[in-house]
Amino acid sequence: MRKYLLKRVATSLLTILGIVVVVFFIVRVLPGDAAAVRAGPYANQELIDRIADKYGLNDPLHIQFVDYVGGVAQGDLGISIRTNQNVTTELLDRLPASLELALYSVILATAVGVSLGVLSAHWQNTWIDRLLRIFAVIGSAMALFWLGLLLTFFFAFKWGWFPGPVDRLAVGSEYPRTVTGFYTIDGILTGKPSITVEAFRYLALPVMALAFVLAAPILKMVRSAMIEALESDFVRTAKAVGVPQTRILFVDGFRNALIPITTTIGIVFGFMLGGNILVEFLFSWPGIGRYAFDAITTRDLEALQGFVVLVGVMYVFLNMVIDITYAIIDPRIRLGSGLTK
Repeated sequence: MRKYLLKRVATSLLTILGIVVVVFFIVRVLPGDAAAVRAGPYANQELIDRIADKYGLNDPLHIQFVDYVGGVAQGDLGISIRTNQNVTTELLDRLPASLELALYSVILATAVGVSLGVLSAHWQNTWIDRLLRIFAVIGSAMALFWLGLLLTFFFAFKWGWFPGPVDRLAVGSEYPRTVTGFYTIDGILTGKPSITVEAFRYLALPVMALAFVLAAPILKMVRSAMIEALESDFVRTAKAVGVPQTRILFVDGFRNALIPITTTIGIVFGFMLGGNILVEFLFSWPGIGRYAFDAITTRDLEALQGFVVLVGVMYVFLNMVIDITYAIIDPRIRLGSGLTK
């Protein structure tokens, strides 16, 4: 197991290095003068030259690359030209908001997708199965931006069940002391449960929008994996010897379908790390997705570059965790590589 872990860590570090290299060269090959972009559309040549000297843009490319990689290794992702603040600091300040939104969305999507997928597999080719497959098709085809607008119109503006898209808490509300960065948890840890309740109310609409769309691929994968498991020889044997149906369904079948299910959930969560930009923009959610959107609209290359690197690193780390989970769920994975210790 130790060798397996070391191999996965080494592979992850090489992947992160590849991400940094790709991001560096993509930014450098973009059309236009990088210094002119940083200076803005109304800058004169003197200001452009001064910015080029400040950021080392006149240095040879290999020197720029070494400086950039050295900065990333120390956690320095540059200075935002929009806010004139350290990009690393700004991203880390906004990261808890994105992680909180992603975590609750994936939890809800997983609960719905797994339960409905198991139900669909159990009642295969019945009207229940067909109804759930229609739900999966609608969820897969649903435009996230349109769904968010629909939920906001009905649940916030028309019926008033949930607050409108303004932030993580109401304007003027007292913010909890930062412990985890998750307002729903920090409210409890700091003895202010009212903040937790309010935070959940503001999370409700964006979480429902994301979970509805994300539950569809989970449902389809769970259904497919469960059907394959339930049609295997060991399940037929278990049925023949009189093993209870509930045990076959939730223990034998579900356990043997865990690998593809874990893969799908990992992919969904990876998508959430950087793919919820539209939802964060729509609901005015102050996360890294909204930060990236602002960077795109203002051509803030340093901020956008930092966002891509951060999301890439998190995605690599997530994949490493998933690979380790595979080895725990099914030891044959590490045994197949000859890594038994």
